[in-house]
Amino acid sequence: MTINSFEQRLRDGRVTRRELLALGGGFAGLLAFGASPATAWASRALPRGGVSGANPFTLGVASGEPLDTGVVLWTRLAPNPLFGGGMSEAAVMVRWEIATDDRFRRIVQRGDVEARSAMGHSVHVEVNGLEPSRHYWYRFIAGGETSPIGRTRTAPRRGTATDAMTFAFTSCQNYQAGFYTAHRHLAQEDVDLVVHLGDYIYEGGVGVNTPRQHNSAEITTLEQYRNRYALYKSDPDLQAAHAAAPWVVTWDDHEVDNNYAGDYEERGATRDAFLIRRAAAYQAYYEHMPLRTSSMPVGPSLQLYRRLMFGSLLQLDMLDTRQHRTPQPCGDSFILRCDGARDPAATILGAAQEQWLLDGLTSGAATWNVLANQVPFVPATRRVSPDGREWNGTGSPALSMDKWDGYAVQRQRVHAHLRDARIANPIIITGDVHVSWVADLPSNLDDMSSRPIGTEFVGTSISSAGNGAAVTPVGNGMLSDNPHLRFFNSQRGYSRCRVTPTAFTTEYRVVPYVERPDAPISTVAAFTVEAGRAGVQRS
Repeated sequence: MTINSFEQRLRDGRVTRRELLALGGGFAGLLAFGASPATAWASRALPRGGVSGANPFTLGVASGEPLDTGVVLWTRLAPNPLFGGGMSEAAVMVRWEIATDDRFRRIVQRGDVEARSAMGHSVHVEVNGLEPSRHYWYRFIAGGETSPIGRTRTAPRRGTATDAMTFAFTSCQNYQAGFYTAHRHLAQEDVDLVVHLGDYIYEGGVGVNTPRQHNSAEITTLEQYRNRYALYKSDPDLQAAHAAAPWVVTWDDHEVDNNYAGDYEERGATRDAFLIRRAAAYQAYYEHMPLRTSSMPVGPSLQLYRRLMFGSLLQLDMLDTRQHRTPQPCGDSFILRCDGARDPAATILGAAQEQWLLDGLTSGAATWNVLANQVPFVPATRRVSPDGREWNGTGSPALSMDKWDGYAVQRQRVHAHLRDARIANPIIITGDVHVSWVADLPSNLDDMSSRPIGTEFVGTSISSAGNGAAVTPVGNGMLSDNPHLRFFNSQRGYSRCRVTPTAFTTEYRVVPYVERPDAPISTVAAFTVEAGRAGVQRS
């Protein structure tokens, strides 16, 4: 079977589970990018088919996965981005350049790579041989057109002392819910790194009375996922944030389907049908993210959990709490008690990822151990409607079974390891819930007033759930029902973290509205954890 025929069958929903499994590792091998001689580049141009003279770099550029010796550079050729990309089936040679200045007077590396239709004419260049802790500028050239210029930064040399680093984390950017003004402000921050914690796109159909609208009904095929990513990545503020700093990404549920769990889809699709959809979604995710080839999808699977090091200062463990989880044992709504949440077979990480995480925490030697996590870890009740579906600040307190609260046994194992192995300065950064809160991780999960062993910073959304507000009935109920929470806010924005050998400070940066553009940015609160002294303090 050729890649083109497989891709077409995947688009049409005609690939069987047996075919996916049979392809296995060979699928990744067939899709691997091959380098072509530099001499061929000058004679290759954009293929015919209505794209001559059009800008192929409509989706901007990005970088990610910084090491102390290199980064990943990304772009995708798409002169007609919302309608399949506008490229023919022909491969296109793309030149990349990376320099130590934004005018490219000192180009330190350049090369050529093919953008192929099998991967949506996306390009992932893994640049090596760079200097640590240094800014670089990069660009792409294809068919006589030059891309926008991006800025990236390598990590500090592994294991060496590092005075400080600054990174931002964010999540949940529903295009229909509002404008990405927070991304515009993020692009103007001088951060070394951006960590995106999931819900980069939303899969739903066209909204009613929304500030912006999706470009199709609910997406299920590869072409539809590609077009949805193109819609999101066509936003100039999101492009600016990508071009300003390297990103490290993970997903949550909406990159595929709301509240999905592993190979289970909440509305009852068959496992085989859902795996076909998941394969399409995972491929489109890889095509649009600055990920390494080690994360290239293999049928309906994609390796996403991974570890990045920043000198001896910070170890960043990127988690994947969707692909490997078992179905929510108590359903995906809010309830107060459920025996299934104590099911030892229920897993949100999977056995392999759990062992990888615990082993990496034990052997790590960084001052700060940061878990980049999708859904809240620290227990927290919320008041919900009688049907258990709406978190509205009234009714009875309940726990969300789609979060770590629904997988209490595995959470207990991870928590016990953080405590008993005395992992240095654990910090959890979390997205998903479209609000911000701060909570210390207690030494006893059944006693939230017990001594702290770490801190969880939950960050708000870029746009999801609309404007938000500083004080709401939901927030008041959260604080009264959960006295271990130190802060609550439901405005939109992102979190900026300043890390030194002695302190970890998180600032909550918010905008007052997203349902129209051009909102100002401000810091609504800041919290600091001192190294070697668990427990957060308001700055």
